[in-house]
Amino acid sequence: MLENLSPDNLKNEFKSNSKVRIATYAVGGILVLALGYFAYHQFIWKPANVKSTEVGYAGLNYADMDSTDLAIDELTPVVKKYDGKAGGEVAQFVLARQLMAKGEFKKALDNLEGVKVNDTYVRVYAIGLQGDCYSELKEYDEAVEKYLQASKANENEYTTPLYLFKAGLVTELKLKDPQTAAEYYQKIKDDYLQFANQKTIDKYVTRASNKTVK
Repeated sequence: MLENLSPDNLKNEFKSNSKVRIATYAVGGILVLALGYFAYHQFIWKPANVKSTEVGYAGLNYADMDSTDLAIDELTPVVKKYDGKAGGEVAQFVLARQLMAKGEFKKALDNLEGVKVNDTYVRVYAIGLQGDCYSELKEYDEAVEKYLQASKANENEYTTPLYLFKAGLVTELKLKDPQTAAEYYQKIKDDYLQFANQKTIDKYVTRASNKTVK
């Protein structure tokens, strides 16, 4: 049996058996792809990912000091160069906040839509801030959609009622749908007592419930 595994026999089997050839090519191709991915991740993506978290410090510092224009100037090239890397995604989120501070809501929205991060709260805020942008752009249906999406993205005691509340306000005051707004307020009252107490949510429930659409 062992003699069948000699180099000469293996060569002959490879030449005469098409299934063996196809299987060999397939395995070889998979190995090449796997090694290529490993090499890319280890020697290109990983160092670039680490570097991306370092090059954005200047822009983040400017943002922290409310130097909006300087922050935008620093963060814009970081976002372009390191898109998809950890530092690039954080830079894009902060860049969007700076653009919002300047009233450039469409540009901010474009950046927020591109933010892809693992951090749960940053991801939720990126969605919620899209709602803020749509609201500023007077696209109120889209704003409510994003607020509700943010409220469900990671249900917790802070961001969920916060974005339900924003959805309620826009629905009540801009979309003129007080009954639906009352449902959002009531959910806050029922499920998120601490936030409800902070916002004295009862008055919003009462106001929306008693309001008639003209």
